[in-house]
Amino acid sequence: MASKTMTMFAARTWRGASRKAVSEFSNMSNSGNAGGHSSGLTNEEAKEFHRLFMASFFMFTLIAIVAHLLVWNWRPWFPPLEGASLIHGVKVALQEALPIAFSV
Repeated sequence: MASKTMTMFAARTWRGASRKAVSEFSNMSNSGNAGGHSSGLTNEEAKEFHRLFMASFFMFTLIAIVAHLLVWNWRPWFPPLEGASLIHGVKVALQEALPIAFSV
């Protein structure tokens, strides 16, 4: 019986302590920023950062698309339907490279 009472008391104390810690943390995090953002930025700074982030993301995506198109034009990663495959190209390269490698 005493063990059960001690367990209940400990649980209540722990819950009370955790609630107090959470409220102190939320007061601490909101005390320093005027805009109320968790990042510490004002609304204008957050909007400016968002504009810069979106512009750089758009440019990165555009460069990645152009790079993929250039690589596709140079060496398509799916073989053409009429026959010549990547394995055929590897076989031809090995047939040309092996005699050169063993002729030394």
